[in-house]
Amino acid sequence: MYLTRSPIQLNSLIAQVVSPDRGGIAAFLGTVRDHHGGRMVRALSYSAYDPMAESVSGEIVAEAAARWPVRIALQHRLGDLSIGDVAVAIAVAGGHRDEAFAACRYVIEELKRRVPIWKSETYADGTVEWANEGEAKSEERGGTAAR
Repeated sequence: MYLTRSPIQLNSLIAQVVSPDRGGIAAFLGTVRDHHGGRMVRALSYSAYDPMAESVSGEIVAEAAARWPVRIALQHRLGDLSIGDVAVAIAVAGGHRDEAFAACRYVIEELKRRVPIWKSETYADGTVEWANEGEAKSEERGGTAAR
């Protein structure tokens, strides 16, 4: 199960992928930041088309595992989140660091591109808006976006 409404625990994801033959573990945590598009964010909420999001997440994990000799654990949180909460976590274990890093990067990029998960942001002024995906991708290129 890739979607959760409970807080994400990175250690439990690492426990799912660790093994004596895998010497490289890469992890990614996407946390809720306090700004987006030049506005202060107070909180956000993630929603999804759960059956499709689960299916596509599984496809992405399978693709990465077929491309690199790795084990992958992935969780994306749904529901209301506060600043600093973990929204998405990925743990990848491989025989070496290169394949673990490459697979981890692949999983987060494809998740953001393909999985039907939507983000609603509550701004400091009280307004609530759906996050503009194009704007998020533009910020991402500058290194400031986290989903």
